[in-house]
Amino acid sequence: MHPFRISVPQAVLDDLDRRLDQARWPAELPGVGWSRGTPLQYLKDLVRYWRTGYNWRAAEERLNRFPQYLAEIDGATVHFLHVRSPEPGAQPLIMTHGWPGSVAEYLDVIEPLVDPRSHGGDPRDAFHLVIPAPPGFGFSGPPPEPGWNMARIAHAWLELMRRLGYDRYIAHGGDLGAWISVAAATMDPEHVTGAHVSFLYAPPSDDPNELAGLSERDLARLAKVAAFEDQGRAGYMRLQCTRPQTLAYGLTDSPVGQLAWIAEKYWDWTSGDTVSMDQLLTTVMIYWLTATAGSSAQLYFEDADQMPLGGPPSVLPPPLPVPLGVACFADDATLPVRQIAEYRFTNIVRWSEYEVGGHYPAMEVPELFVTELRSFARALNRHPAHSAQPALGQEAS
Repeated sequence: MHPFRISVPQAVLDDLDRRLDQARWPAELPGVGWSRGTPLQYLKDLVRYWRTGYNWRAAEERLNRFPQYLAEIDGATVHFLHVRSPEPGAQPLIMTHGWPGSVAEYLDVIEPLVDPRSHGGDPRDAFHLVIPAPPGFGFSGPPPEPGWNMARIAHAWLELMRRLGYDRYIAHGGDLGAWISVAAATMDPEHVTGAHVSFLYAPPSDDPNELAGLSERDLARLAKVAAFEDQGRAGYMRLQCTRPQTLAYGLTDSPVGQLAWIAEKYWDWTSGDTVSMDQLLTTVMIYWLTATAGSSAQLYFEDADQMPLGGPPSVLPPPLPVPLGVACFADDATLPVRQIAEYRFTNIVRWSEYEVGGHYPAMEVPELFVTELRSFARALNRHPAHSAQPALGQEAS
């Protein structure tokens, strides 16, 4: 384990400028909008800003303000941010992003989570933060061999936290990071005291009792999940679950292709204007600079049996032995139904509904995200495993 700083050679940035300047553009049918993928003019405008307005060096400097490290775990390189709180009673918290995310996803929330006293909060809400990139993503680089699925990543996170000296801690995740966090909590409830997720895929089973008495909102959510799976919006998932290597060639060779592949997700999984162009491009840059488009897609191949490819996944998670918090942000691509989720996860101590935000709440609504994590930690501390007082499920809006 040794310190790490991001320092991209200028020649790499010059090569990117050349590639963007010489991009070849496809034809586009008139009037199709987003129905067939990222629109041509939208992408041209993004590329123009990438060339003339975006500043990678500023993003690099901001990332480097936080302590970063590389560690070798189970043969893989793991890049992570480790930001300790000045508060002696801070709780350790490991936060995991998914695809197409990066450690930069959490930049706006690190300081208020670590040092609430300096941001108008209660110092008792402070966290020590560990923010790793899964092998295959960003500066962690590609995994050294097949078999790096979400369970193996969860094992690596348990080892990382052990090496850092954290005995009891909370795990948070979004997107695939939610599944990794739940897996870690399932494997090691002695050390992972609770799991919190901003994304939860909990499809109904064949039990009709799960569907009894659902509200109109709940039925609309189920319809949205079905539409996501059946109307092409999950096409990226099918491709990454089956042919990640073939996809890798185009994305690794073309920055415009990499941008289009990721920008479509940010448009589809948010309200469309809650993530700035700078935030989007910083994420795209991390994939481009590290050439991890293909290695990040390999995680879908490794866990294809857990993906909702036209129906419930064939492998369902075992019962979660620790308390779970679930935050639902209205503009996400899909949202869970609480009644159905509670058949899968019987230990939900906090369920929050927000009318704003989407798939990337730490970027879209950072203040709400911070408040949500603080509230979950408080609920967790009131749970019977921590005290004699049970914690009740809560609603937020």
